[in-house]
Amino acid sequence: MADVLVGIYGASGFGREVLPLVREQLKTTSAELVFVDDGDVPKVLNGYPVLRYDEFLESDAGEKKLVFAIANSAIREKLAAKCTKDGIRSLSVRADNTVILDEVDVGEGVILCHFTQLTSNIRIGKYFHANIYSYVAHDCVIGDYVTFAPSVRCNGNVVIEDHAYIGAGAVIKQGTPEKPLVIGKSAVVGMGAVVTKDVPPGVTVVGNPAKVFEPRKR
Repeated sequence: MADVLVGIYGASGFGREVLPLVREQLKTTSAELVFVDDGDVPKVLNGYPVLRYDEFLESDAGEKKLVFAIANSAIREKLAAKCTKDGIRSLSVRADNTVILDEVDVGEGVILCHFTQLTSNIRIGKYFHANIYSYVAHDCVIGDYVTFAPSVRCNGNVVIEDHAYIGAGAVIKQGTPEKPLVIGKSAVVGMGAVVTKDVPPGVTVVGNPAKVFEPRKR
């Protein structure tokens, strides 16, 4: 029986990227590491077993924890709620070269990939994903289930509400203490966008400067 069994929920590309971070974080422990995925995936990936969620629940272990390597924030929230109901705790993951400075408050279940940086006086909600080379600068507030793709530049005095998705290489202009720049709930910032003003909830913005994306009518 394993004393601690840690599962990476999601065996897709991001899950396999997160695996070495978790392995490094657990290297001084006796924890065993597996993938958890209910899809049509091999039984072994990158040398580690892949279990269905029910198999993970039934595994003989003293304690079980899960890392949620799921890019879709709505699915991430649903899975987190299910696991909480089943008494499974989440595990936060932080790459060994992540930089965190002063007065940074981070919620549960976050993933901070290599070369990410959180500077000072920042509040971050639960199940946040910061992919490689991303940063959050001073005096920002990040909600729950927010996702940063690689190389996101979030400058100071920015508020990002729950479930927002910030695409690779996006740059978010600095706000002010009196008027932070706000990215609304469930908004999507496209790859490479330069955000210079508030983004309403639920919309997609693209371009430089970023504007609301309106699909062409056929």
